[in-house]
Amino acid sequence: MPLDAAARASINRFRDRLEASLRGDERFGPPERVDRDDESTLQSRFAVGERLWLELALRPFLPQVRVGIMTDDRWRSEDLEDAIESSGDEMGEFVEMGFEEAGLTWKNPPVEHYRDQGKYFYFATPLDLKALSELDSDAVFDRTRRMFEGYFEAFRTTIRKGAAQA
Repeated sequence: MPLDAAARASINRFRDRLEASLRGDERFGPPERVDRDDESTLQSRFAVGERLWLELALRPFLPQVRVGIMTDDRWRSEDLEDAIESSGDEMGEFVEMGFEEAGLTWKNPPVEHYRDQGKYFYFATPLDLKALSELDSDAVFDRTRRMFEGYFEAFRTTIRKGAAQA
């Protein structure tokens, strides 16, 4: 079932707002929109290093917002895994600490670690919505923005290490 005009408008407002909030922040490259043709996943990616991105993904048919870090480089993925392992924390605890630094309290958030399309390696946290219209709320925007910032904080050392090697 395709998205209707109201849903598309809500999604575009949300993405535009998040992208605008990050514009000028030197930690993040300009947004790149990568959308599936069937509109099942609509992604805004921001480069944080060579072959490393923070990503906002909207999954309108669930409905869900997903924020995470991704790479298309197996070795960078292993660097991300090593950062978690060397912390001694579980994935959720590791991301929770980043969220705390970003001002978001979320005890042991779910963290999905997976490979997509045989190409991309992800660590991502879903935020389930009751309805797609929640994208218009300041509360959902603020939480998503803090999740985005939290992923940067959680993986800051790995991101900087990659930048120094590039």
